[in-house]
Amino acid sequence: MTATRDRVRIVDTTLLSDNWYVLKKVTFDYRRGDGSWQRQSRETYDRGNGATILLHDPATGNVVLTRQFRMPAFVNGHDGMLIETAAGLLDNASPEDRIRAEVEEETGYRVRNLRKVFEAFMSPGSVTEKLYFYLGEYDASLRTGDGGGLADEGEDLEVLELPLREALAMIERGEIVDGKTIMLLQYAALRGLTDRPRAA
Repeated sequence: MTATRDRVRIVDTTLLSDNWYVLKKVTFDYRRGDGSWQRQSRETYDRGNGATILLHDPATGNVVLTRQFRMPAFVNGHDGMLIETAAGLLDNASPEDRIRAEVEEETGYRVRNLRKVFEAFMSPGSVTEKLYFYLGEYDASLRTGDGGGLADEGEDLEVLELPLREALAMIERGEIVDGKTIMLLQYAALRGLTDRPRAA
């Protein structure tokens, strides 16, 4: 089978914006399945890669999520207040180091038994970002603060602690609509995490 790099010839790359992150227009020739070449152009938005985590307490069966305002969701007809797993951009850190710091900033908990479960491109039609997905454990002894994120980065997060079963029901009711959060909650359910307290 022909390697993808032999099917793509980049013709031109134009910088459209670097005001927040980097938006480019890429013009390229792509060799189709029938062997013919077709010229195409696509815009790519590069905001770096990120990491996200679902915190789970094995003793109580609870999970920790956050609620925060998201302007893109707001302008698309949502009220903008999304319930999410803790997440952040890597900013040149390793995924594990970044998510350990991010989860403490956002939720006020240190994480125990951190485990990477998969990687995924979240919107590959236009965004270059790849997310690293983690599960981790927490309990009351690992609380270091109130969380809420960093005010100087515009963060103002509400920390939510609720049973995993309730979080899954919130997906069904349309109350949780964030993709990464749905993926981690469903992964946790498929892997046998429950909201039943662990036996003492």
